[in-house]
Amino acid sequence: MPNAPADALPDIFEAVAFNADGLVPVIAQQEGSGEILMTAWMNRQAIEKTLETGQVHYWSRSRGRLWRKGERSGQTQTLIDFRIDCDGDAVLVIVEQKGVACHTGRRHCFFRAVRGGKLETVEDVLVDPEELYKG
Repeated sequence: MPNAPADALPDIFEAVAFNADGLVPVIAQQEGSGEILMTAWMNRQAIEKTLETGQVHYWSRSRGRLWRKGERSGQTQTLIDFRIDCDGDAVLVIVEQKGVACHTGRRHCFFRAVRGGKLETVEDVLVDPEELYKG
């Protein structure tokens, strides 16, 4: 999947319905198991870098910059497949996740669930976040 030919990029960008900020929501899914790991945002540059390198890149709204998943933590995502939904307003990246996907140290970001009308944490921390981001 990585290393999409440069001449394919215009077709890809034509298919994506970026919002007014030039972003599209992205769902990251674990290859094989189908586990939903996280959601994030991509802009044109993030899509280009992801397809060019095979390492998933996102646009960080809080940092205001492009970032490669795992650039600080080492918990990288290798691209297996890149899919665009029927309306073009969402992207699915199927990945091979190395380590945990969530910055909280959990396997995925969907660790809170409504149980008995209350919000509960249903997934344990696997790696101390301070260990992930030390240095």
